[in-house]
Amino acid sequence: MLKTIMSAALVAVTLAGDALGAKIGDDGLHKQDWFSLTFKDVAEDIETAAENGKRLAIVFEQRGCIYCKKMHEDLLADPDIAGYMKENFSVVQYNMFGDEEVTDLDGETLTEKTAARKWRVVFTPTILFMPDEAPEGDGSVADAAVASMPGAFGKQTFLHMFQWVNEKGYETDEHFQKYHARKLEESGAIDTPTQ
Repeated sequence: MLKTIMSAALVAVTLAGDALGAKIGDDGLHKQDWFSLTFKDVAEDIETAAENGKRLAIVFEQRGCIYCKKMHEDLLADPDIAGYMKENFSVVQYNMFGDEEVTDLDGETLTEKTAARKWRVVFTPTILFMPDEAPEGDGSVADAAVASMPGAFGKQTFLHMFQWVNEKGYETDEHFQKYHARKLEESGAIDTPTQ
């Protein structure tokens, strides 16, 4: 009897955990219903995002990635972060070891896994932030990316990176780390040392 009760409790906890956590797709990746589903033609994805007043962000993940899980269940579950991303970015998910077809900015057809190698993605999650217009010429995504974020950082760092890219901080003299420190100071999260 005790064994039956324990089994039922375990099933209930597992189902509750699944309901609270991010959904897992058939490919083993965590899913957000607001991620963009595209043909993974990067130039077209940049153009479509721009037509909708957004920037393209490509996120590489892999099956069983504990940091991807953290990103989905902690960072993307935060309404401030998710709201900002939905409003300002078109996010397209790539599987670091996947076989879906991808078209690079230089026109080369790749698989997700060969794109990851070509674009020097070695960690998951990695987010590549694309320019607001597809560049002319024969450069690849790795050449065109205005910034990248390898990892699932704390909520403020994660949000500030999206804000910095959206505000085109990469075109200014304010490095992301300086921007991040300023934003933390402005919010009162850190004290400014007196001189």
